[in-house]
Amino acid sequence: MKHRNYIRSISIVVVLLVFSGYTASAKDRTGTLPNIVYILADDMGYGDVSALNPESKIQTPSIDRLASEGMNFTDAHSGSSVCTPTRYGILTGRYCWRTRLKRAVLWNYDNSLMKPSQLNVASYLKENGYNTGMVGKWHLGLDWASQSKPGEITEDEADVDFAKPFKNGPVDMGFDYFFGINASLDMPPYIFLKNDKAVSIPTVAKKTFGRRIGLADKDLEPEHFLPAFTQEAVSYIKAQDKNQPFFLYFSLNAPHTPIAPSKPFQGKSKLEGKLGKYADFCIEVDDTVGQVLAALEERGLSDNTLVIFTADNGCAYYIGVKQFEEEGHFPSANYRGYKGGTFDGGHRVPFLVRWPETIKPRTQNDQTICLTDLLATCAAIVAEPLPRNAGEDSLSFLPALRGEAIDTSMRQGVVHHDFGGNFAIRKGKWKLLTKATSGLGHPYKSDLTPQLYDMQGDPGETTNVASQHPEVVKALTALLEQYKREKRSVRRR
Repeated sequence: MKHRNYIRSISIVVVLLVFSGYTASAKDRTGTLPNIVYILADDMGYGDVSALNPESKIQTPSIDRLASEGMNFTDAHSGSSVCTPTRYGILTGRYCWRTRLKRAVLWNYDNSLMKPSQLNVASYLKENGYNTGMVGKWHLGLDWASQSKPGEITEDEADVDFAKPFKNGPVDMGFDYFFGINASLDMPPYIFLKNDKAVSIPTVAKKTFGRRIGLADKDLEPEHFLPAFTQEAVSYIKAQDKNQPFFLYFSLNAPHTPIAPSKPFQGKSKLEGKLGKYADFCIEVDDTVGQVLAALEERGLSDNTLVIFTADNGCAYYIGVKQFEEEGHFPSANYRGYKGGTFDGGHRVPFLVRWPETIKPRTQNDQTICLTDLLATCAAIVAEPLPRNAGEDSLSFLPALRGEAIDTSMRQGVVHHDFGGNFAIRKGKWKLLTKATSGLGHPYKSDLTPQLYDMQGDPGETTNVASQHPEVVKALTALLEQYKREKRSVRRR
């Protein structure tokens, strides 16, 4: 009996030691975990990156450097072909159409789409020993304080109390630090935000930020924002403790409208007209990436830092793309469609990754991935499993970074979503569009007939083969309905 009790006691001690070692493992080895820098361009097309489009009129040497020193994912997709839904998916690993936002984007003063209780990339990494910072565009809603009803929140610009802290922004979601803007730079208020407060009180209405006139800081103009964000991101990197890993979510306001390159970049492309101004702005985005890489090198952090450059969706047709194409520049490269649509040009995005300690230079991966996959990838890196109720649409692409195949048995297909709330789904070479849409402002009329494309043989989506493969249409339709019904697309082991 004594012998049995002794064995049982030893077993309990061993189990406790193993368990405590397992739960503390990530924090115990924070010195070896990589830093993670996630740079998200706004409305930058696949064809706007010169490494991805040999015929591009825009040269992006710093972004191209990520391709030459790391890995190019040729078949990466945003969770939506518009802004807010993609950003929600990046942080939560969950398709946004599972929330209250079934179509379009959040507007100026809409309440927060996220909840502090919901695990996201920032809160997960913070729990596992990372310092977490965000610089740039949020666009996931904020809960602004009301002037007329103290203690309550408001969505009315005239009623916002800018002197009081807002709630349910980045610092409530797990970021240790935030410096940025509320939404797109054509949506007021046109002011900087820091942590949970406005940096200044907007006192004037300005037209210079685009078609949406609204409250602004009297001293700020559109061209001030990207340089300020770049400086802030560089400063954040330089201030980090080398003994603690960090996560920087750097969400640019460019090249989204208003297209406003700062003075040093005006005319830089040597192109004329609308294309010239847009190209100048893309060149400034490229310079921003270069400054981030230089800051990492200056701190001696390059080798063990995972740098990802991508975009929230494709280029916006309404900025003058028809003229761009006439002048020989195709922002979607050889893919069909633009921002807001279900065709690939709306959601196939550049996705370039550098991590010298892990990724071999000049490598290419052709597997289909989604921007929702960041959370699961971070969990794989940290080696602390996600709860079953988190990252429902997130699949780790860490194996690909190591030169291995991604386990597609855990997710059969990737779902695409457009501005109008329409779906498409991709599985292997097949892509089914429940409604074909070319993008916001594009003259193509939406087609209500299901369309099926062979993305290997016809990446430009020119020939609808639905009538030749009714069994594929049926199977993909069933898979999409399954993902909706089961409220997840990734199965956890």
